Amino acid sequence: MRKHVRSTLRAMLLASAAFACFQLASPAQAADEMTPERLLNADKEAGNWLHHHKNYSGTRFSTLKEINKDNVKNLKVAWTMHLGGVEGGGIWSHGGLEGTPIVENGMMYVTDGWGSVYKIDARGGKGQLVWKMDPKTDHDWAGAIACCGVDNRGVALWGNLVVSHTLDGRLIATNKETGQVAWQRQVADPDKGEVITGAPLIVKNMAITGVAGAEYGIRGWIAATDLGTQKEVWRTHTIPAKGEPGSETWKDSNDAAAAGGGSTWVTGTYDPATDTIIWGVGNPGPDWDNAYRPGDNLYTDSSLALDANTGKIKWHYQHTPNDPYDYDSVAENVLVDVPAPNGQTLKLALEADRNGFAYAIDRTNGKFIWGLPFVKKVTWTKGLDPETGKPIEYDPKNPVQRYNAAVTPHRENKVADICPGNMGGKNWPPTSYNPDLKLWYIPVIESCNRITVEEATKDKLKPREFWTGGGPSQPFKITGSVTAIDVTTGKIAGKMETPFPNLGGMLSTPDLVFTGQPSGEVMALDAKTLQKLWEFNTGGGVNAPPVTFSVDGKQYVAILVGLGGAWDKWFIEATPELKKIQPGSMLYVFAL
Repeated sequence: MRKHVRSTLRAMLLASAAFACFQLASPAQAADEMTPERLLNADKEAGNWLHHHKNYSGTRFSTLKEINKDNVKNLKVAWTMHLGGVEGGGIWSHGGLEGTPIVENGMMYVTDGWGSVYKIDARGGKGQLVWKMDPKTDHDWAGAIACCGVDNRGVALWGNLVVSHTLDGRLIATNKETGQVAWQRQVADPDKGEVITGAPLIVKNMAITGVAGAEYGIRGWIAATDLGTQKEVWRTHTIPAKGEPGSETWKDSNDAAAAGGGSTWVTGTYDPATDTIIWGVGNPGPDWDNAYRPGDNLYTDSSLALDANTGKIKWHYQHTPNDPYDYDSVAENVLVDVPAPNGQTLKLALEADRNGFAYAIDRTNGKFIWGLPFVKKVTWTKGLDPETGKPIEYDPKNPVQRYNAAVTPHRENKVADICPGNMGGKNWPPTSYNPDLKLWYIPVIESCNRITVEEATKDKLKPREFWTGGGPSQPFKITGSVTAIDVTTGKIAGKMETPFPNLGGMLSTPDLVFTGQPSGEVMALDAKTLQKLWEFNTGGGVNAPPVTFSVDGKQYVAILVGLGGAWDKWFIEATPELKKIQPGSMLYVFAL
């Protein structure tokens, strides 16, 4: 561990008692113990939101129905709360809010972009801050290598602890009742360009951590920390070392795999029946010069299935081999069971990829089942092979893939327009799935952009500096949609166009779908028709997914509001109206 990381961690440990609490005079409710059994059966606690994705399957579906399509027009603001974390650092002018609130028995836990944790008493129809834990992240040090914004997507609960990450690579366990930091450990190394933006996934007694930093030449990984002993249990690299399975897919002479990317910055899911963690893996590095790294570049742009106890890879499915477009497959995999025509049950992992295609993979073995485009315009390929799901143009004999050559940027075709753009048809904002209707709702970015390739050479690879082999520009207008897919047929069931890209994500209930817009609107849609039934303008950019919960029998919808991330820095020219949206940091809670 480098000097800066050691000194930062030492300072944090010494200061933990001092900064741990901003406590109100009113007493907090006694903390409930979060057990593995409760996490396994999270859906049985209908009024709570105990996992980042609501449950281990990642459905973001709630059975609560006090708020329904007949009365949602009466939804109003119940209470709001200003949060902090709007200050900037490094290359970023301000922080944003991308987190998912966790709610347990009337107590809500949210984070701001810098990883401060807020415990809020949501009982009594109003919000009251109980404590705030500020991890005192070095803003300039971490912000200088946070590729895509000052972001933190939330916490997890285990025992009497609130478990969270910081941008500078720490895993922190905070006492749920007092707000005092119980312990912390360094998981990622910002000296190498590694940061953490995702929420932890708790499996058994472990916190599972993913890493960001593919644009800085890291070698990606997923790591498990034992929350009892505070020690690492396993760490699985997403870029295999020489001699390991998959290493043969790096065919270069540059040792490209050592800086091959493959970051894992979106929280994964877990299948208890097979004790399997399923996690998405991001782009290879350098992003756009795929001639520097010939071969399929496993396990980038893949869904990985890992043994929960050992981290050993059980299977993988790669969506875009030798990716020249920055099409991460980092998205969450939603685990669903669907009746098959032969009377059996298909056990699927659903992934909406940045390449514009939605995939259903057999989660027991990684076999492709179906795939279809969920965006209006795909130009980089003419389609997917119906047997393998690979792009039709994919040739395993070619070390450098061209796909649709006319729109593929490469060293001989340095400027090319691609659809979808490099932000993807879907980025990190989560999907949701209604198990009653068998409809899967995708937050869509309807986009194209222009890519300019710069030839990568080994001497350009330097710690904590961008390693991309080019970059995008935005000469095209970008819009969005909510797209529903019938998972029994693998066909689009509906599409609701939006004037701006969906940068926040989805929530579904029995007959409603909730989402937000970067222009400030929070919306409720009919779950079957996608007709808009309710809308409220928050006055700030929505960059986070909504959740729903109940307290004392009353249902609420909550969402964090504050546009940050990469959009307003690098993509704003494609949505010029959003230049008027000001930075902010606000929690909105709605009720009838």
